[in-house]
Amino acid sequence: MISIYAISALILAYLLGSIPSAVWVGQLGYGIDVREYGSGNAGATNTFRVLGKKAGTLVLIMDITKGWGATNLAFMIGLSVTGHAHCAKFINYQLVLGLTAVIGHLFPVFAGFRGGKGVATLLGMILAVHLPAALLCIGIFITVLVISKYVSLSSIAAGIAFPLIIIFIFQVSGKSLVLYGICISILLLITHQRNIERLLKGKESKICLFKLSKPKQSDTDDDEIE
Repeated sequence: MISIYAISALILAYLLGSIPSAVWVGQLGYGIDVREYGSGNAGATNTFRVLGKKAGTLVLIMDITKGWGATNLAFMIGLSVTGHAHCAKFINYQLVLGLTAVIGHLFPVFAGFRGGKGVATLLGMILAVHLPAALLCIGIFITVLVISKYVSLSSIAAGIAFPLIIIFIFQVSGKSLVLYGICISILLLITHQRNIERLLKGKESKICLFKLSKPKQSDTDDDEIE
């Protein structure tokens, strides 16, 4: 039977994910709705593109924190049921709450259900569930970004690496976490389909020190940590 605590945690996770960091930072600090500029996405990369490094960094931190905080709402309901924070059932609670926050980021109730891609919020979720694997993914992201200067390629590489890291490096036996890692990889490939097409055509925008180079197509490319 689903307890009132579980229902409350799910609602809170969605509301946390729904906090439209990019929209609020843009509107309150700059009088701009970032969804009307650049790629049109309410995420960190488009904020970097439209408002600059300071605003983009703030949005990135806020979006990561949303995923981390929502995932850790599992402590509201998990320990009373499972008894400790490392068993499979507790991790399942974390995954459900984290994914609920990602859904909130994609479809935020506070911003007309027009959100970003959820990559940064997913990162916050991974940080809460498996910190060592998340740190390795961040390292992969940074390495690919420095070499290629493509945010989209870096996000895809880090996402694909996550299930491989938890399976082969940390040898995680929990089926839920492994399945979640595989789903992340597939989801990133689906949501970055247009980016992959532009990468293959050599038309994807590059980023250097958080400053995008002039795009080869329009300024509506959606390569991002959104």
